[in-house]
Amino acid sequence: MKSSRVKLKHQLWLFIVCSIMIFMVMEFYFFYSFSNLTQKRAVTYSNQMIEQTRRKIDSVFNDIRISTSIAVNSKLIQEFSVVSDDYKRAFDSGPYALDLMDYMRSFNSYVSGIVINDIAGRRIYSLESSSGDIFFINQYESFIREYKQDPSLREKGRFTTILKDGRTGTEQFFYIEPIIENIGGVHFSQITGYCTVMVNIDKMQGLVENTELTRNSTLYIVNNRDEVIASTNSDARGTLLQDVLSRNKDNLLEGVKATIDGEDILVQVKGLEQADGWRVVSMIPVQELTADMTPMRKVSIMVGLGIIVSMIITGSFFMHNLTRPLMGLVMDMKRVARRDMGFRIKVRFTNEVGLLARDINRMMDEMEEMAKEMIDTQARLYESELGQKQAEFAALQSQINPHFLYNTLNCISSIGLEYGSREIAQITYCMSKIFRYSIKKDNLVQIREEVDCIQAYMKIIQIRYENKFNLALDVEEQLLDLETPKMILQPIVENSVYHGLERMDQGGWLLVTGSLDEHGDVCFCITDTGRGMEPEELAALQAKLGTDNAERCDAANPTAQGIGLLNIHNRLRHLFGEGYGLTVDSRLDYGTTVNVKIPKLPGGGNGNSK
Repeated sequence: MKSSRVKLKHQLWLFIVCSIMIFMVMEFYFFYSFSNLTQKRAVTYSNQMIEQTRRKIDSVFNDIRISTSIAVNSKLIQEFSVVSDDYKRAFDSGPYALDLMDYMRSFNSYVSGIVINDIAGRRIYSLESSSGDIFFINQYESFIREYKQDPSLREKGRFTTILKDGRTGTEQFFYIEPIIENIGGVHFSQITGYCTVMVNIDKMQGLVENTELTRNSTLYIVNNRDEVIASTNSDARGTLLQDVLSRNKDNLLEGVKATIDGEDILVQVKGLEQADGWRVVSMIPVQELTADMTPMRKVSIMVGLGIIVSMIITGSFFMHNLTRPLMGLVMDMKRVARRDMGFRIKVRFTNEVGLLARDINRMMDEMEEMAKEMIDTQARLYESELGQKQAEFAALQSQINPHFLYNTLNCISSIGLEYGSREIAQITYCMSKIFRYSIKKDNLVQIREEVDCIQAYMKIIQIRYENKFNLALDVEEQLLDLETPKMILQPIVENSVYHGLERMDQGGWLLVTGSLDEHGDVCFCITDTGRGMEPEELAALQAKLGTDNAERCDAANPTAQGIGLLNIHNRLRHLFGEGYGLTVDSRLDYGTTVNVKIPKLPGGGNGNSK
């Protein structure tokens, strides 16, 4: 339905409803954008906190890797793993290895115990009494054997998964690195033993607990099997972490929402550099991220409701004060449309609608007076025009019909032939042909007809001047069926004869040619060897032809020749545009050349269309 057909009242209500909807959309967009911005800032903050925690853990793991690497590459440690002399082991390499392990454990508080054993099963250790017993149970031996049999252990030390002590219920994990003999003995470049470092889980737990994100947020350190090593949540849910961490890694780095126990949680993950597959995981309730928006949301809702109510009240006010007087005006105008001439519109208000009603009433009064005057005037005019028409009818009956004129010329031609005057017969015949062509109603004619008119005119000129001039016509055959405006060449030829050739004492020649130029336009060239024009006269004529509106230019002392050429030039420019028309070139005592350019107009068009 077009809006112009909808009532003004309905359009106003539609405008109010659309404004309310746009306002609500903007309000929701504001909440959505602000919520996303808040979450992005929270994600950035939590990323920074997680990054700090990750760096601390990587630093601890890196210290363990470096100190262990120093130990396993020590000469005395390697001798301890290969020497068979019990005395040397007991009094030389053994004490050094024990001192080195004690130093490592005292230097790094995250190390609870260190055990070095060779492939023969002999061992030396430095342990805390509270957690060292696990090294001497069968469960540890079977647990660590799996890592010792791993071929990839030779290239790089590894952090193990969690080993739970069945007797005490405690959980431990270790860092194990092989001892590869490189001192040039019998076992050169072979694994001769292993160094196992027990990591202090309590210290790792304290490192995580010191990181605070939000009140109910949770931070986890998980190994490559998604086992929770340390967490701020005592009830660490391993299965839950596996479900969450199975998602796309890139999404987890940027933060991804997950629903846990019916609550939206923002989960972020960062991998550890010093432990392959180990990660730091944070879980932050989304509600805590957007808690600061709750007061703002309430205020915005109250403001939004107030604006909506204000818009409705304002709309109702406009409806009452605008549409009501307009509807009354429309009803009164309908009564006026039923030609109740004595009725006038009621002025109900003093605003613009009231002014409009007064103007309409005044207009109706004036229209009634004008109608009365028109009726009286028409009656008088009718009486006077009736007599005038009768006189005009009588005058028209006496007018000479054009057909009667050229029929009379044909009759004169026949009489001339009968009495042997061929010149009279030929002149009257050509005149009748030219006259009949000139009164043709068509604006566009075939070039063939224009050429026939020129030929008829040339015959008259040759008879009149007794063949004093040589007149020639050379128009390409392909142009004859094209169309051209009527009577554009004959006046130019006439100008060339009367203003050029006629003023010469001796005879001259005149040539009319027609062809297509390189752009496909039709070009006629009328060249004579007549008197030509003075340079000043030629310059003035060319200036007029080159002016955008040639008929308005200053034509001081115009010549008949110039006026005729300007008329043809203006006619062609009005028909076809600025690119078409006449150009004139002349030289005193040498002659004049007039070029006519028109577009190529195929034949068969409606001549009356122009």
